[in-house]
Amino acid sequence: MTQQKTDNISSVPIDGFSNLRITSIWTFLMSVQWSEPWLIGLIVFHVVCLFLTVVSCRYYRAQICHFLLIVSLVYSAEYLNELAAMNWKAFSNFQYFDSKGMFISLVYSVPLLLNAIIIVMVWVHRTFSTMTELKTLQLKRKARREKRDKND
Repeated sequence: MTQQKTDNISSVPIDGFSNLRITSIWTFLMSVQWSEPWLIGLIVFHVVCLFLTVVSCRYYRAQICHFLLIVSLVYSAEYLNELAAMNWKAFSNFQYFDSKGMFISLVYSVPLLLNAIIIVMVWVHRTFSTMTELKTLQLKRKARREKRDKND
C-alpha cells in the first residue's frame, strides 16, 4: 500500500519553475512564470477582449462579429498549441505546451469562453426583454380592442 502511494506521488509532475508538485489547476497556474513578456501580452489580450465584450453590448452586429472571432480563436487553440509546442524556445523560457493542451486551455481558451458566455447571456437577456415588450404591446392592443368594442 505504501509503495503504491509512493508510486502515485512520484508520477505527479514537478514543474520547472517553482518545483511544486502539480496536483490541481491552482498549483498548475502557480507554477507558471507570469512575468514572461508573452504571458503579459496574453493577459493584455484577454483584458482587451473583455473590454470589447462589454463595449459591444450596445452594438449588436459588432457583438456578433466579436462572438464569431472568439469562437474561432477557441477553435484554433489546438493548432496554436501544436505550433507553440514546436517553437516554444523562440518566445518562452519553459515548455508549457503539453500534448493534452492543459496550459493553452486554461490560459487561452477559458478566458475566451467566459467572454463568449457573457455575450450569450446578453443575448438571452435581450431576447427576454424583447419578448416581454412584445407581450406587453399585445396585451395593450387587446385591451384597446376590448375597450373599443365595448364603446361600440
